[in-house]
Amino acid sequence: MGQSPSSPISKSSPPLPLSSMAPPPAPAHPVPPPSAGGTIPCPPFAPPPPSRDHTQDLPDEILTLVFASLTPAERNACSLTCARWKEVDAATRHRLSLDARAMLGHAAPALFARFTAVTKLALRAARGSGADSLSDGGATAVAAALPSDRLSRLKLRGLRQLSDAGLAHLAAAAPALRKLSVASCTFGPKAFVAVLHSCPHLEDLSVKRLRGLPDTSGAGAAITEEILFPPASALRSVCLKDLYSALSFVPLIASSPNLRSLKILRCSGAWDLPLELIAARAPGLVEIHLEKLQVGDRGLAAISTCTNLEVLFLVKTPECTDEGIISVAQNCHKLRKLHIDGWRTNRIGDRGLMAVARGCPDLQELVLIGVNPTVQSLRMLGEHCRVLERLALCGCETVGDTEIICLAERCAALKKLCIKGCPVSDRGMGALNGGCPSLVKVKLKRCREVTYECVEQLKIVRGASFSISLDIVLEHVVGAPSEDGAQQAGQAQVTELTGQMAAMDLPSNAAGAQSFAQANSRMRSVMSLLRRRFGNPPPM
Repeated sequence: MGQSPSSPISKSSPPLPLSSMAPPPAPAHPVPPPSAGGTIPCPPFAPPPPSRDHTQDLPDEILTLVFASLTPAERNACSLTCARWKEVDAATRHRLSLDARAMLGHAAPALFARFTAVTKLALRAARGSGADSLSDGGATAVAAALPSDRLSRLKLRGLRQLSDAGLAHLAAAAPALRKLSVASCTFGPKAFVAVLHSCPHLEDLSVKRLRGLPDTSGAGAAITEEILFPPASALRSVCLKDLYSALSFVPLIASSPNLRSLKILRCSGAWDLPLELIAARAPGLVEIHLEKLQVGDRGLAAISTCTNLEVLFLVKTPECTDEGIISVAQNCHKLRKLHIDGWRTNRIGDRGLMAVARGCPDLQELVLIGVNPTVQSLRMLGEHCRVLERLALCGCETVGDTEIICLAERCAALKKLCIKGCPVSDRGMGALNGGCPSLVKVKLKRCREVTYECVEQLKIVRGASFSISLDIVLEHVVGAPSEDGAQQAGQAQVTELTGQMAAMDLPSNAAGAQSFAQANSRMRSVMSLLRRRFGNPPPM
């Protein structure tokens, strides 16, 4: 009974090492275990790698279109794929953002030799860079390497080592510049004299948080003659923000006869007299934003001489009263957008709003914050402003059910309505069931007397094309007597549920009927959970 000679293992054969007795290696795609039916599924198929790169067959024009649809991060990744993609990206990249450290001047020649099509350049220095940010010497090197005939937009952020001379070098290298934005830099207003000389086509200027400005907050009319700016006939838009001496730029604004948009936000100084000068030199202003300024009715009277004014924002200007609003309404008949944040000073009310209703029939958007209108002014707005489409009432203590019923009866063109922190209830909101036939969107916030039953009824009556959101305020419920731990847990749960309610995105067309039903079911379940957890809130 011996083994046959053909046997792979004989008595005379040496013993196999342990390594040769190991199980065979696992296949690249392990076979899954048999299913319940006893069948063994096929392993996943791994296609072989392509024999060649078919993207090489695409012409550069097609690759250019593909790269144009990518985000900057995606372009950066794709440019590392191969040499050809790197060349296509470099030849077609129009927007470039660089870390403006001190060594950028040495790298600038190589950078701009590669990116020859750049038209929009941003130089940003990190907040903690300090002395390591781009200086005048580096700016000179960057200016020498810039594609001067192409650059149309320049943005400078946090360049604390850059002086007036450095900005002048950059401006001289970009004669085709149309938009300049600077923020958190240390040069002063005199640097912009060189900018206007070197960039005759400049249309948009934004200046924020400059640290090289003189302290002229107490200056009067003399400030307008301190710096001689050249005429800026191409300038269309100026924005000044967070400047403790923005009055230094009044001569620049006054030298722009074709100015269309002016934004002065959170800047110190008295602005009544400067606004008179600006309105006299730039009467074609169409858009004016004033926020947290020392400006009163005299300044508004100056603005009213801009008869083409279409957009006016008055945000937290406590010295403005009804008289200033009346002067604007009597002269600016083309006004389309009016935003007023009265800061709860009660200095702007029915008189001013009734003047707006009489004098501005083309008004399309009205936002009132901390202003207290009544039925008297809202009725006139509904009767005279027949194209009013967007209305926001925030923190208006006098806006209740009667006022909402008045709006529902008279604002036939209203499409969007926002009510925040107003004493309205289901009675007033119920008037929207049959009023405002064009209404498509309503936002309610901190309206404690409005219930979700009323909201759901509005959805049913107005149909799937109607969207309404109501945030949930349960401070009085959470504050009920309880143990500290339970109270904190209840607060966390209410916060989470509030986020769920706010995240619900209701459909705005008939095609979203299924998602609407799902959102409706979700809202009911959340409300049931709230009632089980906290009970019904007590009346206020």
